[in-house]
Amino acid sequence: MQNNQLLRMDNVGIVVESLDNTISFFEEIGLELEGRGMVEGDWAGRVTGLGDQQAEIAMMATPDGHSRIELSRFLKPAVTSDHRTAPVNALGYLRVMFAVKDIDGMVARLMKHGAKLAGEVVQYENAYRLCYIRGPEGILIGLAEPLENQ
Repeated sequence: MQNNQLLRMDNVGIVVESLDNTISFFEEIGLELEGRGMVEGDWAGRVTGLGDQQAEIAMMATPDGHSRIELSRFLKPAVTSDHRTAPVNALGYLRVMFAVKDIDGMVARLMKHGAKLAGEVVQYENAYRLCYIRGPEGILIGLAEPLENQ
């Protein structure tokens, strides 16, 4: 067996047009803003392969501190494609799933931020109530409410 060198998954990145609206949306879910700032310079472009780049980022963390979302707004180079409203069966990254205590309450609060259900809230066996929801800029997230064993 090979020695596993993986320490953790650090974060998931999402590129957005409006950091303010997206930060508010994820704060409503319960994530906390850890920091916000600019990422630019030669080193950044060498990491991403974009060359001369400039991006404003915001790091959002779950309350337990184990998971993060990095929101990025690129100033340069210009955004070249848009996958935000791709259907749920499109190839590539799809969504981030959050476990929540009260899915109905969470959906109602997120709808006040302009979110829309992709389908409907459904129950999977006696394990979860689930839904997909589109937030600001069409970002797709999943919500899962664990059910107590009956």
